[in-house]
Amino acid sequence: MRLWTLHPQYLDPQGLVALWREALLARAVLRGQTKGYRHHPQLHRFNALPAPRSAINSYLAAVLAEAQARGYAFDSSKVGPSRITVSIASTTGQMEHEWRHLMAKLKARSPELHQRWRKLAAPRPHPLFEVADGPVEPWERAP
Repeated sequence: MRLWTLHPQYLDPQGLVALWREALLARAVLRGQTKGYRHHPQLHRFNALPAPRSAINSYLAAVLAEAQARGYAFDSSKVGPSRITVSIASTTGQMEHEWRHLMAKLKARSPELHQRWRKLAAPRPHPLFEVADGPVEPWERAP
């Protein structure tokens, strides 16, 4: 499961669809609707919030907005209510780690997008995240 800290605009079509599915899975986990993935490291930052289910709905809403901007037909009824406005703290180290990871994926899978984004010095975060200086998150798996 990869719930990107990066803005979904950088993902190729396969990556955006995968993110949608994985975020829906994360929501099911946070709702207690599945027994698997309950301790997945990507969920730590949502579980640390006062309203994790509302936060994952906000996360999904941004992914949906990107899909709609591209003309994709994601099912908007799958995005539940977001009753709070919340930011999740993340770090520059995490963003850099994810950017390298994404660039490797794009180089192999979508060379044209790799060319488009490879010289971008400071990618934007997903709208849910507030980024401050710091290392890679401790829950992140080593490369």
